[in-house]
Parts: sequence; C-alpha cells; structure tokens
Amino acid sequence: MGGNFDLDNKLKIINDLEKETTKPHFWNNREKSEKTIKEINSLKNETEEIISIKNEIESNLELIKLLDAEPDEALTEEIIKSIPKIEKLIEKEKRKISLSGPYDRNDCILEIHPGAGGTESCDWASMLYRMYLRWCEKKGYKTTILDYQDGDEAGIKSVSIKICGANAYGFLKRERGVHRLVRLSPFDSNNRRHTSFASVEITPEIEQDTSIDIDEKDLKIDVYRSTGAGGQGVNTTDSAVRITHLPTKIVVTCQNERSQIQNKEQAMKVLKNKLLLKKLEEQEEEMNKIKGIQSNINFGSQIRSYVMHPYSMVKDHRTGVETSNVDKVLDGDLDMFINYE
Repeated sequence: MGGNFDLDNKLKIINDLEKETTKPHFWNNREKSEKTIKEINSLKNETEEIISIKNEIESNLELIKLLDAEPDEALTEEIIKSIPKIEKLIEKEKRKISLSGPYDRNDCILEIHPGAGGTESCDWASMLYRMYLRWCEKKGYKTTILDYQDGDEAGIKSVSIKICGANAYGFLKRERGVHRLVRLSPFDSNNRRHTSFASVEITPEIEQDTSIDIDEKDLKIDVYRSTGAGGQGVNTTDSAVRITHLPTKIVVTCQNERSQIQNKEQAMKVLKNKLLLKKLEEQEEEMNKIKGIQSNINFGSQIRSYVMHPYSMVKDHRTGVETSNVDKVLDGDLDMFINYE
C-alpha cells in the first residue's frame, strides 16, 4: 500500500483523539474541538477503505488455504473475479496517499472567471460552475457559494465556492488554469463556431499564518448589494464585501453571510490564504531558480480544451489524457483528469 502510510499509527492517533472528545471540558474551546472532530473524520476516511481492502485480501488468503486442501471450482472463480476489484481499490488508495503536499488534505476555495468574449464566455463559466458542483456532489463534498455574480445576459461574471471534504485541495489543485471551449454558439444567430475561455483558481484553506501581516492602508474595501446565489439576506442590504489588496491586485469577494461584518471576515480569511499561497509559490520559484529547475506550473496556462464542434473531445494539454464523451465530463466526470499521475 506504500511505505508512507502507517495504518497502525493512524488507528492509534484516532483512538487518542477520540479519548480527548470524552473529556469533560472538551467543548470549552469550540474552535479547537471542531478541529479535532474534523481530524478524526479525516483520519477515518483515510483508514476505513484500507481496512476493508486488507480484510478482503486476508479473507481471500484464508479461502486459498482451504482450496489447497479441498479444491472448489466455483470458489476459485469467485476469488479470481475479486482480484481486479481489489486492484482498482488499491490504485484508488495509492492516489489518496500520494496527496502529500502541505495543504493537500485541506478544504479549498474554487473561483471561476470568464475570459474575453462577453456572453459566450460567461455562459462557458456557468457550464464549468455546474461541472464542478456535479463533481463535488459525486464525491460527497460540501459546497458553499461565497460569491456569485450573474452575467449581463446569460451565465456568470464570477463565482467563488468553498469546497469541504477530504483532500479537496489535493485533488482540485490540478484544475487551476485556463479552460477552453469550442462549440457552435447558441448566442450566434448565424450558428457559427466560437472559442471561449474561462480561468479556474484554486486556493487551499490554510490555518491563519502569523507571518502574513496585512496593512489596512493596502486594502480597498467596497460594499454592495448581493446579486446572486447568496444567503437569505440577498437583495435586501448592502452586505456583500469586495476587498482589493492594492500591492498585489488580488481581489476577493464574499456575499454568502448575512451581515457585512461576517462577509468581511470571510473575505479577509480568503485574502490571507491567497497571500500566503502567493508567498509560498514565490519562495518555491526562487528555490527552483537557485537549483536551476524550470518550473512547469503557470497559472495562466491553458490546461484543457473542451471541443463540441466539429468533433467531440476533451483533452488535457499537460498529460495528453483525452475522451470523446464531452457531455459526461461536463456532468462532473473529471476523475480521469484529476487522478492522472
């Protein structure tokens, strides 16, 4: 299963953490308590499938011992049929274990922004929005819309989604970049072929880092009325918040919470995450320069094309993985791209 996964140690940690939850004053510090519960659930998510695979393998080994003493054709066939299923589960768990980056296990913020092209690009952004929501639904991930801006005629101008679930950032970080759509435009009266672009940004949820110090003078804070799929206070008060970090030009928005104060707190948290990630990427880039390594990661790179005309194809330009079933991919079937090693 891989040398980096110590099942016995993980089970011991779960046991120790569960003992903590039984202590009388466990819930006195709610933030710490919720973090502990989240850690327990994450570890159980990691270990339960591996225990199931281990038990199935051990069961098959016991049956093989019985077959040595008393051959049984039907039982032999049953064991043989189970092998591909076990192999598939092992490969799935190997991919999970390979998510060893510092924030791979964390929740994340996914943002979609249409490129130039007006209504056509806004509609493409809304198609990507649906695609990622469907993928999250299939994975059992919880999604919360932090900000949603409708397009002028159709689609969306921008959307920001918080995604909670085991390894959410580890899986989705590969989706970061520019996504290209080629199709016959439903907005073109002459039914001509159009090419549209939209960018996807993925930011991990990071425990707030004390090294990230934000000067209030570097911030431009705007408040406005919520206009999209936000909380219950949408269109009633100027509660939505947009924060621009002037030195870096990073912009974050939030309209999900019911009050301006809550939206500002959430937006500041996202901003700090983005600034920390930017700082870490700059450090990595500098180290690569020192080591003479050419980095292949480029935020502005076109990572994938979705072609609906004159033929059907989705192709990932980084890995070469492709499929002709565009509709299936747009319905959230992304694992062939996300899980590619």
